[in-house]
Amino acid sequence: MSTVRKIPMRKCVGCGEMKSKKEMMRVLKTAEDTIILDTTGRKNGRGAYLCFSGECLEKAMKNKGLERSLKTPVPREVYESLKKEFEKFEQS
Repeated sequence: MSTVRKIPMRKCVGCGEMKSKKEMMRVLKTAEDTIILDTTGRKNGRGAYLCFSGECLEKAMKNKGLERSLKTPVPREVYESLKKEFEKFEQS
């Protein structure tokens, strides 16, 4: 009797698609209210998930999806740093 492992699904705050947790990037609000990219997906804090595309980041900026999910206003500088981080992942 084999057990089937459950695959954790998450919803992208940009496009709204449900994908497996491993196919998405986690944006994290830490206890110190800093917003960072969590590449491991294991850091403590409130997280929001985005697809690995810059388009989803643009959509999340436009519809304020990150701000809703993280329950805090996201400054413009944070969006700029997230764009740079996403560009690194898209190139590799």
